[in-house]
Amino acid sequence: MAGMVIVGAGEAGARAAITLREQGWDGPVTLIGAESRPPYERPPLSKAVLLAEAEPAPATVLDRDRADALGIELILGTEVSAIDRAGRTVTLGGGRALPYSRLLLATGARPRKLAVPGHEQALYLRRFEDALALRPRLRPGARIAVIGGGFIGLELAAAASAHGCAVTVIEALPRILMRGVPAELAAVIADRHRAAGVELRTGLGVGRIEPGGAVILADGSRIAADTVIAGIGAVPETALAEAAGLAVDNGIAVDATLATGDPDIFAAGDCAACAHPLYPGRRIRLEAWRNALDQGVLAARNMLGRGEPIGAVPWFWSDQHELTLQIAGLADAGRATVERDLGDGARLLFHLAADGRLVAAGGLGPLGKIGREVRLAEMLIARRAAPDPGSLASPEVKLKSLLAA
Repeated sequence: MAGMVIVGAGEAGARAAITLREQGWDGPVTLIGAESRPPYERPPLSKAVLLAEAEPAPATVLDRDRADALGIELILGTEVSAIDRAGRTVTLGGGRALPYSRLLLATGARPRKLAVPGHEQALYLRRFEDALALRPRLRPGARIAVIGGGFIGLELAAAASAHGCAVTVIEALPRILMRGVPAELAAVIADRHRAAGVELRTGLGVGRIEPGGAVILADGSRIAADTVIAGIGAVPETALAEAAGLAVDNGIAVDATLATGDPDIFAAGDCAACAHPLYPGRRIRLEAWRNALDQGVLAARNMLGRGEPIGAVPWFWSDQHELTLQIAGLADAGRATVERDLGDGARLLFHLAADGRLVAAGGLGPLGKIGREVRLAEMLIARRAAPDPGSLASPEVKLKSLLAA
């Protein structure tokens, strides 16, 4: 009997499988993953797993016992080699053909690889095994070169410096966190890293990596390193979709319901580039834990015929030393910025579109100071609110009161 087939056993795929059962689907559900481990969460890999004193274990999303209890067939350590859209089957690596009534592609992304001489010496962080391989290298006095000043690179730098490593972050762009993080917040994070002893080299590309690990920058300067780690972004896994003739646009192209051009095939998570009602005229592909969770749930509901458009506001978070960064919405959609000082070194930035609508908000500081505020701002964004800029700037005006306006 054809059932629901999910390719990709990460956060999005696992949440979709669970949601199908929670929504009452009683037919077959099959979850196929290339890794041999049951689905687990990836955010701890650059944080808790690297910092744990004892041998860590992955934070499992769906283990075999729960999968069995829910009647979900877990096929792990297996690639899917092809999709037959006409016959509505997927072919597994071993040659088995598996029929589907609806198919979800939650294939995720892979690390973007360096393309310089000596690139094979660099390590990457995507899987639990990658984190385990990095742990013994983060020891006091070890020289760590991190290529890439985005979220992953800076979280790795924070973990390495906490272990007493001598850390250098190399970023080709003019500043760290160029994608999605306002310059004002990025500057505070940069200062915090420098205070921890991390050297930041921005505006310089990598020329090559020498045997033994030294990184030679574009200006000829040399960064001695015992370990080189690259965190220069991720590439969506779209090969399976492309081979099946599905549209690809910086990810598998889906509409606001996460449906592809084939009404029986959906895509969710890091691999999906979706049309979002809050940000018309552009496709959005997000590499974020909560996005994978939200889209996995939504895809499952729509595989059952609900036809619901995505409503979740894009949301990102990162821990940098003792600071927490949270961003709701897309800051680059804004034309004006309003700042609110929360005290104790915490601040919020609000980004307004040309028509005054709130399209993004970013908070930086201790989690207890910014978490609730960013959540309220997220609710304002979802409601397409256009709050008074003066009220946004004033700490005396509660954000919750703006929701009632």
